[in-house]
Amino acid sequence: MLSNDLTSLITRIDFALISSIHIIFPPLTIGLAALLFISELMWVRKQDEQWYRLCRFFEKLFIVNFGAGVATGVTMEMAFGILYGRFSQAAGPFFGQVLGYETITAFMYEAGFIGLMIFGWGKISRGMHLFATFNVALSSTLSAMWILVANSWMQTPTGVELHNGIFVVTDWLGAILNPNALSAFPHMLLASFELSLCFVVATCAWYVLKQRHVELFLKPLKYSLAALAVVAAVQIYMGDVLGEATLEHKPAALAAMEGHYDTYDAAGNVNSAWHILGWPNKEGTGLAWSLDIPHGLSLIETKTWNGPVKGLNSFPKDEQPPVVLPFYAFRAMSGAAGAILLVSLWGAWLIARRRMTVELAPRHKWFLALAAAMVVLPYIAVIAGWWTREIGRQPWIVYGLMRTEDGMSPMTLGLSIFWLVGFAIFETAVVAGTIWFLAKVVRMGPDLTSKLPGEGHDHLGHLDMPASGHADHPEYIRPV
Repeated sequence: MLSNDLTSLITRIDFALISSIHIIFPPLTIGLAALLFISELMWVRKQDEQWYRLCRFFEKLFIVNFGAGVATGVTMEMAFGILYGRFSQAAGPFFGQVLGYETITAFMYEAGFIGLMIFGWGKISRGMHLFATFNVALSSTLSAMWILVANSWMQTPTGVELHNGIFVVTDWLGAILNPNALSAFPHMLLASFELSLCFVVATCAWYVLKQRHVELFLKPLKYSLAALAVVAAVQIYMGDVLGEATLEHKPAALAAMEGHYDTYDAAGNVNSAWHILGWPNKEGTGLAWSLDIPHGLSLIETKTWNGPVKGLNSFPKDEQPPVVLPFYAFRAMSGAAGAILLVSLWGAWLIARRRMTVELAPRHKWFLALAAAMVVLPYIAVIAGWWTREIGRQPWIVYGLMRTEDGMSPMTLGLSIFWLVGFAIFETAVVAGTIWFLAKVVRMGPDLTSKLPGEGHDHLGHLDMPASGHADHPEYIRPV
């Protein structure tokens, strides 16, 4: 392999690592912020102290995850300039503007209200604090929308023209409302709610299994299981909608994720089989072996018995994406989604049978253990879905307009290794630290003894001054 080819490969691996780590944090921030708002709303409306204790407990987990998301997000924006400088320059008129909109209308918006949410307990009224929590949830969703708009434009670039290596925006509305964004954003938003609900279910199930604060955590466990059953089912439907959009706008990507090489077989019949498993042959022209469901692909993608689906061999060889990674990543995502739905339906069945009571719930150890372990499934689904999406776009960084290698920054092999090692160390430290702090908060458990916040009359503290009114070193007295 030439040095330039190796540099390109290292650069791709580096950015894949950075984006794959970052993608695991924002979904929990988005979904958990909404759940915090619901929990606080229940407390304000019902005056039920348990909802306040739950809100404060999960708020700590939210803060840890939020910090990790900010750290890895800033790192990823740095990586665009460092690793993909040519792309950043070419796509700046649109891509840079959209990221700027995200900063102004979402990130800065969120930063202001998250301060009130974290430090405003008792300092502002309960209604105003609830308003702050709502705005944190809303701004998190707006942030996801802008990021998905930018990424979806890379998948289906509309509203731009390429002039002298620069993407010039000719239709802002068309660029923002590009075809992929209309289905990708709802899919990602549902993924955020699904991951967050799984996170809450896993945390609550662990406490019930350990018989710690059973009454406190059983309430959110039941609500979250019921909501998860609905969200998981709707998410599978939205995944199918996104698949149909991919078939229409990125047929090569869909062919890769399905391992579909030939539109028609040797006899001229529609190749409609869906491959459950398979492996490409050495020539890369088909599958060496596969486990198939006849007519499955046509039914899934065209909703007909023998509808043709364009195969990879219909595209030039240098425009075909890799097959193995998107093929199995798609199946990992789909399998995780199906498993989440089954576990949530099991939980809903137990609730309907009145088995999830304070006395009976701890007896269902197999279910509780499975529900606690289920927390890894949405993370697998999110990462696998991200790989399916990004690798399926290859060899394009902007689909059909700019190839990935043309968007990379010019750098030496040594420099690419340096950035890979540096980013890998940082990302590993963030992930390890996040897991450690999350586990510490869970081990400590909720605070059940502190007084409830008032209606905004608590003071911030005062300076303890002597009677003379003068002191060389005034001492700050924290409020009790």
